[in-house]
Amino acid sequence: MIPDEPIGPGLGEGLPGGGTRRTTRRAAPQPQYVLTEETPVYVISVAAELSGLHPQTLRQYDRLGLVCPDRTAGRGRRYSARDIQQLREVQRLSQDEGINLAGIKRIIELENQVSALQARIGELVDSLEGAATALQQREATIHASYRRDLVPYQPPTPHSSALVVWRPKR
Repeated sequence: MIPDEPIGPGLGEGLPGGGTRRTTRRAAPQPQYVLTEETPVYVISVAAELSGLHPQTLRQYDRLGLVCPDRTAGRGRRYSARDIQQLREVQRLSQDEGINLAGIKRIIELENQVSALQARIGELVDSLEGAATALQQREATIHASYRRDLVPYQPPTPHSSALVVWRPKR
């Protein structure tokens, strides 16, 4: 909840009779939108301006599968910040590196595959660490359940040696 905020000149300054009154207003509740770099927010004209490309180029990249923006219910394209970054990267690879669009598509596919494999490795590492922790806990439980029948013996003098055998009564 948003706390009350004082408005007006101070806390009721200038009231007749010298009294004070706190005047407050409540802020309207704001919708809870979480914008990430994956959130599709840009229409094609804004995405074209942000990426420095022509809208027709963006449509071509979409047809070729280089950058695939989300679609609205009316089939309009909506680009995210990540899409804008990818458009800039496609343009850089094409202009600066001289790679054709088919090569760029293959590079993007391989980068996506590497990202997916890295995510899978992270999942497997987490799973392995969880299994190791569970194994250590089971091992500690087993060690705690051992009977303590053997007790170390210290001879009374440092130069004497003796063997003590303990035989429980049956």
